[in-house]
Amino acid sequence: MNTPLTSIDSGKISINALKVVKRLQEHGYQAYLVGGCIRDLLLGKSPKDFDIATDAHPEEVRDLFRNSRIVGKRFRIVHVRFGPEIVEVTTFRGPHDEQYDENHSDSGMTLNDNVYGTFEEDVFRRDFAMNAVYYQPQTEEIIDLARGVEDITAARIKTIGEPEGRLREDPVRMLRAIRFQAKLGFELEDELADSIESLGYLIQDVSPARLFEEVLKLFMSGNGAAAFEHLMELDLYGWLFPDSRRSMESNATEALVKLALESTDRRISEGLPVTPAFIFAAILWYPFEQEKERLLKEEGATQVAASHEAANNIISKQQLFTSIPKRFKEPMRDIWFLQFRLPNRFGQKPDVLLEHKRFRAAYDFLLLRESAGEKTGELGAWWTEYREADEDRRSVMKQASGQKQRKRRNRKPRPRQNSSEGPNWQP
Repeated sequence: MNTPLTSIDSGKISINALKVVKRLQEHGYQAYLVGGCIRDLLLGKSPKDFDIATDAHPEEVRDLFRNSRIVGKRFRIVHVRFGPEIVEVTTFRGPHDEQYDENHSDSGMTLNDNVYGTFEEDVFRRDFAMNAVYYQPQTEEIIDLARGVEDITAARIKTIGEPEGRLREDPVRMLRAIRFQAKLGFELEDELADSIESLGYLIQDVSPARLFEEVLKLFMSGNGAAAFEHLMELDLYGWLFPDSRRSMESNATEALVKLALESTDRRISEGLPVTPAFIFAAILWYPFEQEKERLLKEEGATQVAASHEAANNIISKQQLFTSIPKRFKEPMRDIWFLQFRLPNRFGQKPDVLLEHKRFRAAYDFLLLRESAGEKTGELGAWWTEYREADEDRRSVMKQASGQKQRKRRNRKPRPRQNSSEGPNWQP
């Protein structure tokens, strides 16, 4: 039987968060630390972010802190900035009973959540019980009306209230549940898992910009591979990346995406830089390849024209589901287009490629393609050796590659078979 978690190490609490709580209370407002920071403190971890709940309205909070600004439209919150640290302050939320129709869509999604309430009402408006534990730092009191400590102790994710209604209010809660599952290693309550699996289509009601931010949280927090597995298990991945999900039927998309996420997780754990462009390049690589082949066959496009148009088409379609900022689109294209230049290993071409600003990303991507099962004629091994070789060895390698290229170019084409030679003739 798990031992109940009952204590918090106050030394792990941000001094700036304590300052915000203290000032709010000094001006007559209620203020508590709440949410993921308290969950993590109960688990003995050091939180990265600190959230505060208060009965002060956003404008009142902003008036108290010159270093603050109000953000959000659907639900307005206040960010109080202390250098690189941001303390997030939210006003107690209340029920929507009297204004339900005007604040919700036909599917039940909350459109306007700026309905304020009491402390008790705020507790039961939160998404998961494990995120509804409040802490009063002055008295060191843990307030747990929703029995969230019990769920944290049991490593369980459970909604406050009936799961279907809570997910309809905000479909992003499905992605949040999966993110917590991947990050914490907790299990979803059965009813919650079933509801996510049956309501995945509601993700379509969320704006592409918001979904992009949620995808970053899923895939760029060091637990991306586990999050991907859970998305697949609960049939959510296809609602975020429909072309990628369809391509899994005939290509190694699933293996490539998983490898890219494992690589990203590993780099994050080692403190190395990562970019969403690499992950999106893996997610959409096979849809891009399929679209390029279609353009070559059906429209007679050249290789270069087909590559550029296929990239435009696939990225534009994905924008309907998760927006991709321009700063990530260009690196994605470079990673893709360089895959077709990497086989050119003679003359000055390898040295020119080595100097390309995206070479390392393209090289890593090539290795992942091979690990996923693509046959490239040991292209990855060639580039691995070439990168580490001295000038003399590089010269020999390029000469050998040039000879192979010339042999292929000079090879006589086989005569086309006549249709009368058998049923296996292909035009």
